[in-house]
Amino acid sequence: MLTSGPERQGAWLLLHSLLLLAAWETGSSQVHYSVPEEAKHGSFVGRIAQDLGLELAELVPRLFRVASKGRGGLLEVNLQNGILFVNSRIDREELCGRSVECSIHLEVIVDRPLQVFHVEVEIKDINDNPPVFPATHKNLFISETRPLDSHFSLEGASDADIGANALLTYRLSPNEYFSLEVPTNDEQVTPLELVLKKPLDREVTSELLLVLKATDGGKPELTGTVELNITVLDVNDNAPVFDKTVYRIKLLENARNGTLVIRLNASDLDEGSNGHILYSFATDVSSNTEASFRIDSNSGEIKVNGKIDFEEIKLWKLQIEAVDKGNPPMFGHCTILIEVLDINDNAPELLVTSLLLSIPEDAPPGTVIALISVTDHDAGGNARVTCSLTPQVPFKLVSTFKNYYSLVLDSALDREKVSEYALVLIARDGGSPSLSTMASVSVEVADVNDNAPAFAQPEYTVFVKENNPPGCHIFTVSARDADALENALVSRWGAGLTRSRGGSGCALGRGRPRQISWPSALVSLQVRILEILETNRNFARM
Repeated sequence: MLTSGPERQGAWLLLHSLLLLAAWETGSSQVHYSVPEEAKHGSFVGRIAQDLGLELAELVPRLFRVASKGRGGLLEVNLQNGILFVNSRIDREELCGRSVECSIHLEVIVDRPLQVFHVEVEIKDINDNPPVFPATHKNLFISETRPLDSHFSLEGASDADIGANALLTYRLSPNEYFSLEVPTNDEQVTPLELVLKKPLDREVTSELLLVLKATDGGKPELTGTVELNITVLDVNDNAPVFDKTVYRIKLLENARNGTLVIRLNASDLDEGSNGHILYSFATDVSSNTEASFRIDSNSGEIKVNGKIDFEEIKLWKLQIEAVDKGNPPMFGHCTILIEVLDINDNAPELLVTSLLLSIPEDAPPGTVIALISVTDHDAGGNARVTCSLTPQVPFKLVSTFKNYYSLVLDSALDREKVSEYALVLIARDGGSPSLSTMASVSVEVADVNDNAPAFAQPEYTVFVKENNPPGCHIFTVSARDADALENALVSRWGAGLTRSRGGSGCALGRGRPRQISWPSALVSLQVRILEILETNRNFARM
């Protein structure tokens, strides 16, 4: 958390540096920072260059860069001073919802030599969200015959923050008829309840207007309110009662439309129309609930009516009302908690970031070629992903952090044997049956001048007539070079030639550095002169 004042900030930075040094000494390769959400643009996060052991002067030459998967633009690094700062608005609730842990993972990459660092920036919650009730007004219809200590369910407020910032307390406006009962255990299961503490009399008071206030535990605290409009009803004096106040259901995601979730049962001690019960969702039900489930008003059956996706919603909370046909009607309530069970319906996702377009054939083992990250939106074993590489190639995958890998060179290369590799990355999850994703990576091997020119044979014998004029073509030799491009261009030159004995020649490669075919490409050229009989020579003189 950033503090104001140069002395406090200096002390904090000193403490942060000591903790970071201790972490490096124990062998950790990860740097941790924290910053509050909603911090202003330019807010200091950490001296990232210093904490990673990088000199400021080398940030630009070494192509210092920061990558953040799905979080681009939130954080930035000043290359002049090596400071990581807030670049744009960070909303913790938008990033992580109500998750207790929330952080941004950064990959810091520098070249020459290539280094990859991992930095975690924790986003701390601030109290920037007030409690919110499902509706600003709620109508309650309560019979004047309801006995003392009767309970009436209310939907509590929700707060998008976490921890103490989301710890809610409730207060009911002063009145002589009702008190508020707040659950002390699991608020998810037990709703708020109004408790009748004084008998109602419609002829004395036919309507009550109360205000329910929710206050969170943040500093400063924030509040939300809902108005309770209570109408006192006459006669029909028995409300429907469910078998249970809370039903717990487990439902597989991707359940088909029409799948039965539960068949509710409520009873009413009244007779005739006063005991005829109709079921429905509570009046303040969300649109998502109505889009995903439907309820039969007569049978109380709740069935799947839309898409059930574990990756979107893991727990459904349905508030159900049972109302009789009395005049006036009476209501009963229950809560249904539907836990969505994950199935393996998401294949892993592969993201490959190539660092080298081609790799020299003399590159040393351990050279990093590409960075790979894998994600799986399922949960548990369905989200545990393993990566493999095919076919059998001189490369391997090295795990760097959680679901991050590096593709590195594992053994020596020879372009003259293989000039390009077509690799297939396979990410497979732990589901049953498992799902997999493949990605193709092409690695080109760049040539280096590591082959000398070679003649077709080490020695040639050529016969030539004597008295040939100067410049007359005698014989042609050729040499080949296994390298590519300019490394394979060959120049030939002679090493000497006499009339009586053949000379020799050498071939010179044009690569950098040049490879001379000596003595492997040395060729011996023997020239034998066809002797003309002396008698014929003398005859010619006559």
